[in-house]
Amino acid sequence: MPSIRESTGKVARHRERMRAAGLRPVQFWVPDTRSPEFVERVQQQCQNLKGDPAEADVLRFTEEAATHVEGWA
Repeated sequence: MPSIRESTGKVARHRERMRAAGLRPVQFWVPDTRSPEFVERVQQQCQNLKGDPAEADVLRFTEEAATHVEGWA
């Protein structure tokens, strides 16, 4: 098992190669889809959407997105 120092050096070299390729690191935060609060908010949003004229558009978009995600696995 590599030491922390070896792992740190490997990461640093990888980052140097990425920067040399014209890329930069970016960090961003996304909702934790595993949290009970997230599930509750989604359920509430779905209830709010019921009967709304935009419901069909949202469902179509969601189905298309799910089809694309399934192809990534």
